[in-house]
Amino acid sequence: MEFKENKPIYLQIIDFCFQKILKKDWMEEERIPSVRELAVSLEVNPNTVMRSFEYMQAEGVIYTKRGMGYFVEKNAFNIILKLQRKDFFEEVLPETFKAMDLLHVSIEEVVENYRERKI
Repeated sequence: MEFKENKPIYLQIIDFCFQKILKKDWMEEERIPSVRELAVSLEVNPNTVMRSFEYMQAEGVIYTKRGMGYFVEKNAFNIILKLQRKDFFEEVLPETFKAMDLLHVSIEEVVENYRERKI
């Protein structure tokens, strides 16, 4: 994983996990990689992954089964959508609008580019 300098690593790990759940790579009620497994695969300190897991557990996205590991909560998909949409509208979109104003990019240009994008 390529980490960005402008955002704490534990938050980028949360984003990574959220994407796995939103893409349904990690299904609700299924086990996810352990702290150690994820730390090894992402090449980060296990304490950093643990911090990410603690946040996701506090938000109701994952839960632990004693002796079995971490699992995706039943309603995790909807919880993540709500969290990510809130972040998008409160953080990402205002910054995007500032850049659009600075660069004189119209909403029509954005819509046109959106429609022409290749998925």
